[in-house]
Amino acid sequence: MEFDKSAKDCYQSLQCSLLAEMKLLFLIALVSMIVSHAAAYDPLDPNGNITIKWDVMSWTADGYVAAVTMNNFQMYRHIISPGWTLSWSWAKKEVIWSMVGAQTTEQGDCSKFTGNIPHCCKKTPVVVDLLPGVPYNQQYSNCCKGGVMAAWGQDPTSSVSAFQVSVGLAGTSNKTVKLPKNFTLLGPGPGYTCGPAKVVPSTVFLTPDRRRKTQALMTWNVTCTYSQFLASKNPTCCVSFSSFYNETITPCPTCACGCQNKNSCVKSNSKESHKRGINTPKKDNTPLLQCTHHMCPVRVHWHVKVNYKDYWRAKVAVTNFNYRMNYTEWTLVVQHPNLNNVTQVFSFDYKPLVPYESINDTGMFYGMKFYNDLLMEAGPFGNVQSEVLLQKDKNTFSLKQGWAFPRKVYFNGDECMLPPPDTYPYLPNSANANPTSILAMAASLLLVMLSMG
Repeated sequence: MEFDKSAKDCYQSLQCSLLAEMKLLFLIALVSMIVSHAAAYDPLDPNGNITIKWDVMSWTADGYVAAVTMNNFQMYRHIISPGWTLSWSWAKKEVIWSMVGAQTTEQGDCSKFTGNIPHCCKKTPVVVDLLPGVPYNQQYSNCCKGGVMAAWGQDPTSSVSAFQVSVGLAGTSNKTVKLPKNFTLLGPGPGYTCGPAKVVPSTVFLTPDRRRKTQALMTWNVTCTYSQFLASKNPTCCVSFSSFYNETITPCPTCACGCQNKNSCVKSNSKESHKRGINTPKKDNTPLLQCTHHMCPVRVHWHVKVNYKDYWRAKVAVTNFNYRMNYTEWTLVVQHPNLNNVTQVFSFDYKPLVPYESINDTGMFYGMKFYNDLLMEAGPFGNVQSEVLLQKDKNTFSLKQGWAFPRKVYFNGDECMLPPPDTYPYLPNSANANPTSILAMAASLLLVMLSMG
């Protein structure tokens, strides 16, 4: 009987352990699913994406002519030089007869063609934008900008790129055309994930006199979203803090952006920093950083400058530590509860971002055209700065517990690493700040004690 009881207990304990392991595995799987789906979700720009639209404009003898339009619907993330790269896989044995406004990087094996030679015969063509200044017969509307696309929130008119492609050995009707697969977008590095092509209602066009509507013969869309985790293992910028009420400067965390470039960095006052050709970029965009303890290409500094009766002022400075990169049309996004009462911004353009209509705590700063919209490479001119004047809300404003510092900071769409909260500049000891109140409390306590006696 004792043997049977011990065997039963053993079986029950084994069952419990297996059940516990199954629960743990289920939780791990659930968390991984949530993380994988949320990796390309930006809470400050929940609807941000790049949409690639294919409009079949006409049928040809063996295929179709399509207008391909890329719209950057991201509020503050743009595509910088050397620009976007787009690729896909053909569903059948299609070829590209010709392109206007863009080109493929390789032609591929076109040896089976004896007459006209296609522009590209590869199963997976890789397409890039043309550079400015190409002949007019190679240009297409919104093309030829070297693949650079502005952010939608910063400059909607420059957030579009387009080209025309003539496809052969393809279907010649809506029923026989097969949609391309496996779209890949580099902008210019990794980070974007593209979904499958989906047929949507045909695009409608207006004639130049706006009196007649025409429409595409067939339209499909591809949506690409960005994930900073896919783009880089480490952050690409960091944040430091300072204030008027404390001499302590809170620096960027050590190795905030990883220290993999520590052995190749350049000291700011060395001869190498003035060497000719140091600012020449590499084809693979490898950075050449100035030696710092944080080893970040970009540092954002937020200084609480002045505290007025009804207003307070903060100074914002962005410094570039990369000798091989200057940032054109840069963007800086800050999340702070007092950005709902911005009174004036000096030297920068400012636009509030309201991803959720009931919350107005996020704003985008960017440079003024032809003044400071270019953040130069590392050196004496590699910085831009501004000041922000904010009106106080007496119910919420405080200089205590780091309230005056940002909650999140993004540079060029990538989130920057903030210092640990316990290192923020703190207010001086209240005993030194207001000794009369301490004396008053002591006197009142003494009077109470005497009255009790």
